[in-house]
Amino acid sequence: QNGGTRGLFGGGYIGGGGGVVNEIDFIKFETTGNAIDFGNLQQARRGIAGLGSRTRGIFAGGRVPGDVNSIEFVTIASQGGGADFGDLTITSHYGTGLSNGTRGIILAMENPSWGNNNSNRIDYITIATKSNSQDFGDLYSGTRETDGCESPTRGVVFGGTPNATNIIQYITMATQGNSADFGDTTVTSQRGSAGGNAVRGIFTIGVTPTTVNTVEFITIATLGNAQDFGDLTEVRGNATGTSSSTRMVNVGGASPSIVDTIDYAQIMTTGNFINFGELAGSDRSQLG
Repeated sequence: QNGGTRGLFGGGYIGGGGGVVNEIDFIKFETTGNAIDFGNLQQARRGIAGLGSRTRGIFAGGRVPGDVNSIEFVTIASQGGGADFGDLTITSHYGTGLSNGTRGIILAMENPSWGNNNSNRIDYITIATKSNSQDFGDLYSGTRETDGCESPTRGVVFGGTPNATNIIQYITMATQGNSADFGDTTVTSQRGSAGGNAVRGIFTIGVTPTTVNTVEFITIATLGNAQDFGDLTEVRGNATGTSSSTRMVNVGGASPSIVDTIDYAQIMTTGNFINFGELAGSDRSQLG
């Protein structure tokens, strides 16, 4: 939220029989260019909930291929491997991560033992303190395979599955409690990505159920429906998003072929995304 210079993304699925990976890459927001190798997660996984503060990056849950409940962290200013942080309340994958810099929220998690049903679960952690997550509250509309953004006060989650939805819901980050209705996206969406700053949230639609390059935005402090922002450089879903206070960067994905594409947009404008560079390691989707 305060304009850090690094964006991190880790894990993912490389397809073609390659399975999941433990790679962590990073970019420098103020430049453009290819991602740089950061290190490795302790455990290869995909469908990770990613979040962070100015000092720590958090990677929670995921599929390896069985689901895990482990949370790892890295120190953003250094380079190196993940270390143990604690555990989620459940084994899960396809969760969404949010952060106000102090508190981390992990929500909309999927656990196969539920028969691929929607999840209304919300967990939280204190990012500076290694520990297990705790119960925060419930989503008013259970979902999974969502994307989310945040301001220092609100966390917002978009869309989800099954069968895609256009629901936008939000929580108040510093309290505990259930989500409330924010508005709607212009189309149903799932498996998109999101980012933003303290004012505006940007999200890629992903799968509608056809995969598209559509990008929409909201003003986080104001309840209401999403509006058109522009388009990605190429059609894809299953990407991940990371942001500084000025830029949103969209990373990887598939449509249906898995790609190494990184593109970006200026958050407070509207318009199409621009090429940023390529991943350092494998072409992959479902990163955290």
